[in-house]
Amino acid sequence: MTQSEAEPGAGRLVAVVVTHQRLPQLRATLARLLASAPEHLAQVVVVDNASTDGTGQWLAAQSDPRLVVQTLSKNIGGAGGFAAGLRFATEMLEPDWILVMDDDARPEPGALARFHAVPRDGQKAWAAAVYYPSGRLCEMNRPTRNPFWHPRAFFGALSGGRQGFHVTDADYASGTPSQIDAASFVGLFISRTAIEQVGYPDPALFIYGDDVLYTLGIRKAGGKIGFDPSIRFEHDCESSQAGGLKIYDPVWRAYYHHRNIIFVYRRAAGVLFWPVMALILLKWSRYARHYGDEAPAFRALLRRAIRDGLRRDTSAALPEIQALAERARRAARFIPD
Repeated sequence: MTQSEAEPGAGRLVAVVVTHQRLPQLRATLARLLASAPEHLAQVVVVDNASTDGTGQWLAAQSDPRLVVQTLSKNIGGAGGFAAGLRFATEMLEPDWILVMDDDARPEPGALARFHAVPRDGQKAWAAAVYYPSGRLCEMNRPTRNPFWHPRAFFGALSGGRQGFHVTDADYASGTPSQIDAASFVGLFISRTAIEQVGYPDPALFIYGDDVLYTLGIRKAGGKIGFDPSIRFEHDCESSQAGGLKIYDPVWRAYYHHRNIIFVYRRAAGVLFWPVMALILLKWSRYARHYGDEAPAFRALLRRAIRDGLRRDTSAALPEIQALAERARRAARFIPD
């Protein structure tokens, strides 16, 4: 079924949730989603990324007919999970819109009703405003305007750094929708027409950056993406920070972040990619001091991430990256193989 008079507002909405080893969070997220009226949320697809914490058994015991479970045979990361879930939902459930989120993120009560309350025509995707449970803005989910596409954002980035090209606190407070270029896979409503135009996220990215690359791809293809601060999401997450820098634990995650962010810069910066990367690499070279005993592993992972990112190589599997980190640790301690 496509959008029709039988469907409210924006049409048939299906949610996709990717989970791995976080059953308590998944329980809370599913409870929040399934509390929405069926006319606001037709179905929920949970992509279980090979969890071994009882997630599969718990999902099998659920009786809500709107719940559909897609169990994967191995953990293919958030990127792989979202690619699989979006494909399944598009091909099997006939949505007009697909709402994506992690297992620790969920719409605030009434958020989906607000999505349906106003026309959504003319936009290929919509991003929600994401907050921590405390009510503080969730920085990792703050939407952006690509500074390389907008002169005002470019000069704002030069003078204000990150704050110069991200959606501002005033944008959140205004309650008025605005246009953006990139958003996270937390509270992102993706139209079926966008998927038909640009396809699915790249599963080879494993984790990090798949959402930014995907939404930049929508914009590069000519699609508009709106930010609606009246649609609020909660993201129940914490991260370790050192002067605004996220410290990855376990450290192997840093490989995927830095490799994939090179792909993001390539898409965002275009012809300015190489001068931008020269500055970025200089900045990254100073990050190891924040990693303490894990600094040798971080340096090895960063070198590999830069090599693979510049070569556009996504072939490294997780065991290979974990083994690289362990070899660097052992070498730093003078432990023979």
